[in-house]
Amino acid sequence: MRDRLWKAVTEDGEYAAVDLVTEALDTGWDEENLLLDVVAAVQAEVGVAWAAGRITVAQEHAATAINDRVVAALVHARAARRRDGATPRGRVTVACADGEWHAFPARLVAEVLRLRGWHVDYLGAQTPTPHLVAHLHATAPDAVLLSCSLPTRLPAAHAAVTACQAVGVPVLAGGRAFGTDGRLAHALGADGWAPDARGAAALLAAGVPRPVPAAIRHAVEDLPHLADQEYTAVLRSRADLVRRTLADLEARFPAMTGYSAAQRERTAEDVAHIVEFLTTALYVNDAGVFSSFLTWTADLLTARSVAADSLLTALDSLGGQLRDFPRALGLLHAGADAVRGHLDPDAVTGGTAGADGGREPDRAGA
Repeated sequence: MRDRLWKAVTEDGEYAAVDLVTEALDTGWDEENLLLDVVAAVQAEVGVAWAAGRITVAQEHAATAINDRVVAALVHARAARRRDGATPRGRVTVACADGEWHAFPARLVAEVLRLRGWHVDYLGAQTPTPHLVAHLHATAPDAVLLSCSLPTRLPAAHAAVTACQAVGVPVLAGGRAFGTDGRLAHALGADGWAPDARGAAALLAAGVPRPVPAAIRHAVEDLPHLADQEYTAVLRSRADLVRRTLADLEARFPAMTGYSAAQRERTAEDVAHIVEFLTTALYVNDAGVFSSFLTWTADLLTARSVAADSLLTALDSLGGQLRDFPRALGLLHAGADAVRGHLDPDAVTGGTAGADGGREPDRAGA
């Protein structure tokens, strides 16, 4: 079934994909299994295929849109089958952290919980924390299920966790940003963590105690390392760090002076991502957040025929600028070690990638 849905979303189009899952329902497929074991699995493969360069950004967007329509079709088919008016098990809110645009995982959680009898308010992508709290005041749910896929949105997720708990609503966290073991969900004070929709449903079924309403906690209460102010200092200097790193790269690689405007823009974006992930790793004090991003980026660049050891030059430049910040230096050194260990030793040339101008026209820089 996964193979057939993959073909439908990448080749045949929306109608073929919707017909496939509705026919599966008619032949006895369970809705939850279709959602999680077929649709979710295909969506995960879409992301893998894009990262590996097997499909384009446009194809990834199209496939994701089709999968979203497939979920909607399953929901509508369920509504037509089930009109028994049963009393909900309770009410929950499902939302993405502010700045988190990857809403598909949260949508799957919302639909699985509805299948299991919960009244679900699904708020979708990028829910600003003040609006989330206002919704909680209006609806008084039993819990908030907060989704976060991008680690760079963890500071915003932390703010949402503390704000929800301050009004007496517990928060269950989920999504790749919190780590495969949920360690970052616990570090940010969430009331629970689940690796997937079935796990979230099990936590809710077991019952989640309500926190006592109180003043919003300061971030340093959950994360004492923030007292050293490294996160704040690096956060405030992000623009300068990116600018100086770009200048350093240009000095080391004279060929960069011949880059087109689009190539320079993409290079600046890539450096900005490195700085953003470094800043997030400082916030949560977790080297894995930074190193995992760097090795993923190395694979992404390699798949696009860009020499990934250019990352090492950017890290070296940042290290020179942040020599007075011990935690940041530790993260940069760990990140560089991770990149070196991840790359083919024969491919590591000291960070001279791209000097020959042989980059793809739409993808330049680290």
